[in-house]
Amino acid sequence: MLSACLTLPVMGQTTKTVRLRIVETSDVHGHFFPYDFVEGKPLQGTLVRVSTYVNRLRQQYGDRLLLLDNGDILQGQPTCYWSNYVVTDEENIAAQVVNYMKYDAETFGNHDVETGHEVYDKWIREVQCPMLGANIIDTQHPASFSPFVEAEGGSPYVKPYHIYYREGVKIAVLGMLTPTIPCWLNESLWRGLKFQDMVKCARQWVPYLKEVERADLIIGLFHSGKDGGITMPDMSDPTAVVEEDATARVAREVPGFDIIFYGHDHMQHNEWITNIDGHQVLTLDPSCWALNVADAQIELTYRDGHLVKKDIKGDIVSIRDEAVDEQMVAHFQPQMERIRQYVGRRIGTFATTARTRDSYFGNSAFTDFVHNLQLQISKADISLNAPLSFDSEIRAGDVTVADMFKLYRFENQLYVMNLTGREIRGHLEESYNRWINTMKSAEDHLLLLNDESRGDQQRMGFRNYTFNFDSAAGIDYEVDVTKPYGQKIRILQMSDGQPFDESKTYRVVMNSYRANGGGELLTKGAGIAKQDLDSRIVYQSPLDLRHYLMQEIERMGTVTPTPNHNWRFVPEEWAKAAAARDRKLVFGE
Repeated sequence: MLSACLTLPVMGQTTKTVRLRIVETSDVHGHFFPYDFVEGKPLQGTLVRVSTYVNRLRQQYGDRLLLLDNGDILQGQPTCYWSNYVVTDEENIAAQVVNYMKYDAETFGNHDVETGHEVYDKWIREVQCPMLGANIIDTQHPASFSPFVEAEGGSPYVKPYHIYYREGVKIAVLGMLTPTIPCWLNESLWRGLKFQDMVKCARQWVPYLKEVERADLIIGLFHSGKDGGITMPDMSDPTAVVEEDATARVAREVPGFDIIFYGHDHMQHNEWITNIDGHQVLTLDPSCWALNVADAQIELTYRDGHLVKKDIKGDIVSIRDEAVDEQMVAHFQPQMERIRQYVGRRIGTFATTARTRDSYFGNSAFTDFVHNLQLQISKADISLNAPLSFDSEIRAGDVTVADMFKLYRFENQLYVMNLTGREIRGHLEESYNRWINTMKSAEDHLLLLNDESRGDQQRMGFRNYTFNFDSAAGIDYEVDVTKPYGQKIRILQMSDGQPFDESKTYRVVMNSYRANGGGELLTKGAGIAKQDLDSRIVYQSPLDLRHYLMQEIERMGTVTPTPNHNWRFVPEEWAKAAAARDRKLVFGE
């Protein structure tokens, strides 16, 4: 708890105490209702449980409670896809939920931007609370409300901040988004925008909130993780770089914040950070999927109208076992039933079961099925693909629309790029270096694991993100687990028996996230400069890859997913035994 005395008490002064509560959700990813439309089973957490928690606090606090959402709400469950791309003439269900729960502010997430202008611009219009994003700069339509138009060649695309008045307290909430969007998403999705460095942006706005707005309480709402992540050149200053996860830097380097609510990294954080002026800033991150909320309790003391003391404390509160808001469920029951009908539609049959977990230990029916369909649809020479869900399976039998969200989690497009053989090998070197340990003995791990990430919803015990573990189809190759980075991959031939030539240019199919530089496999691994990636793209699909996979399964009718057996770990006597040990460790098998 932080207690900061701003002035000395004087006898006879009138004292007033105001108690506030601020609750944040982040990275909800479509987890609105207590039902998993992909797996067909109940869900813990979800916004219908958050609603119960918030309604209970509202009985005590009334409008002295602020409810904030921190973005990444438009992708994740079929709920979102149905609303974003199927029933586009209706109000987006994410907006309906935000409005029903009476959120006080919303920010952008990178997965919200990934839906494209048509979807997120409509969503912005439909959401009834302020949409915040101080560092999302509109380069085409400068707005009059920004005092920094000239400096940035534009102004915030949405409101930079919003002021709330609660019993005489003036509260400023400043929103920001991770600026590394161009590392993951093609410019067509964010055309007309640029993303300002978060520290630079905060240095502009926080003094304005203190000196011009004279806010009593300054709150950050950032869709950016604590620290680390990727970096890229600043869009406004190519000599500088911007960071993916910059919340801790902002807290330290930009004095004035009292609390920063954040997200994006899918990790729980509850930490006080001391800024350069020696004051402490509470930073809270509830992780993802509405399993938790960040909850700050604030007590402000005024004497004769002057703020003299702030008491702030914060918690990460589990919502997993909270009661469901039955009124909210009843309100959205018609939409839920329509989504069930949509995802339940049969599109084909799988003759065998395919599981993501097999992908980490060698060729797998799951990953190779996507590889083979990518090659079939695109007519490319080589396919690159990673497991996008950590541990999913499509069982033998009827395949439904819901299963397509296991097969392909997000709305990535299908891209074909020109890459040389040398670049393909470099790409795979980078991928397997993140995925596979360099074994020094037969007793070592095969996988590159990290005990500290077991609670991380995106890494689940791996050192790195599994959605960046690209394998290849169309070539036969070996991965030597005893060799260091740069020497692991030995490409033997094309899978059709033709020789593989490192100097030859091949047509390579992959998803749009990877083609745009996501995961940095093409930049760090293949050695292609980020600004040169667009020139390598020879095809991009108008619709998302999941649509084409679904279309192809419907055409085929019955599908028999099987491993391609085009690559293997060597030496096999080490790799097989280590794989069995690691499989038991990670998956309990």
